[in-house]
This record gives sequence, C-alpha cells and structure tokens, in this order.
Amino acid sequence: MPAVVIAASHLTASLREQLSSEGELLTFADTEAIQALQAMLEQRPNLIVLERLFAATPRGAALINRIKTDPLLAQAEVRVMSHTGDYVRQISRPAVAAASAAAAADGRRAAAPEQPAAPTPEAASEGRPVDWHGTRRVTRTRVRSGVELQLDGNTAGVVDVSTMGAQVLSPTILRPNQKVRVSITDDEVVLRFRGTVIWARYELGGPGGRPVYRAGVEFVDSDGAALERFSARVRQ
Repeated sequence: MPAVVIAASHLTASLREQLSSEGELLTFADTEAIQALQAMLEQRPNLIVLERLFAATPRGAALINRIKTDPLLAQAEVRVMSHTGDYVRQISRPAVAAASAAAAADGRRAAAPEQPAAPTPEAASEGRPVDWHGTRRVTRTRVRSGVELQLDGNTAGVVDVSTMGAQVLSPTILRPNQKVRVSITDDEVVLRFRGTVIWARYELGGPGGRPVYRAGVEFVDSDGAALERFSARVRQ
C-alpha cells in the first residue's frame, strides 16, 4: 500500500526524492489535511510522512494527534521530516494505543484486558470540581445542539456554559489569553460582556466535517443570575 506524504506543494518533490526507497507514495498538499486523513483511513498505510514545517502548524499538530489516537492507523509509522533532509523524527504513540494495536495485530483483541478509556471532558466533570484544565470553580451545563454565542461578532457554537465561562466551537481563530467581546442572545435576554480565552486547540473534523477551534472562554464581567437562567433554558 502507498505511503502517505503531506507537505507544502513546492516541497513535495524534495520529500519524494528522499523517500524513493519506500515505494509508491501518495502525496497531499498541506492544505489538504482532511483529504489526506480520509485517504489514510481508507488505505491504512504503513508509513505517514509530514514535512517538518507543516507538522509545526496547528493543522499539522491536530492531524498528528488524530493519527496517534486512531486505532485504524495504529500500524502506521508516523515520521516528521524536513524537506532539506537534515531532520527526521519518528512520532511515538500513547502506551494504551500501542497496546491496543499489538492486541489487534495478533488477533487477541477480544481476550486482552480492557483498557480504561481516557475520561472525556464531560465525564471528567462528574463528581469533581475541576474542569477544562483544572480551572473550573462552578458547575457547567451541557447545552442542546444549535446553541450559539458571538465572540467579537463571530458566531461560535456552545458546548457547555456556566456563570463563569463556556466551552465553544469556533470556525474563526481563537488563541489563549485572547480578549473577546461576548454576546449571548435568545428569546428572553440579550447579554453582552467581556471574556478571555483560557485555552484553545485546533481540531480537524468538527461539525459538518469542518476544522474548528475548541476553546474555553472565561467571562469577566457577566451577569451571573442572568446566565443561570439562560443555562436552564438551553440545558440539553
């Protein structure tokens, strides 16, 4: 099966030359990360190569993270290389993922002891008072699909909300420590206040298959009572 190579278009030829001994190569531009991921899931390559400059971008890091944790790609070697040939690094996998891959390879997946799944942010919130990155001070409410707010005039979907902040999915760039103007509107209230992006990460394959920024926004001067009423109305 072909190895998959991802790099800026003008650097592809250099990488192809360096990888000539690997046999057939399936190449993608660095703007085609989602298409490359789809091809990997269909082709199950033994080798995936990302050019170093692309791997250092948020899109490249998100793709590496997805490859490392996807059991369908557990057999693939993931390699970061420079187009100049002076840098090569193999990406290691989490221990749990490596154990699962080994079990699948020798046909003992069903007999292998079940590994505890890493808690999701939602599951981790149950029974303990910390959140996103250990900063939650109040209970947050998971909201129903379709709830939105505005950050600096740009629409973002709401995952959960509390009187002190919200987890959002934004198609526009969000960065840690970014100051934003928050606007929440529903049938009963219009709320406007300031906020700060506490954490943010770039994700491939968000709603509708589009890349998004998942972020935690802390509210600075919000109306706590009004937010409690809003949370009750939009609860999942």
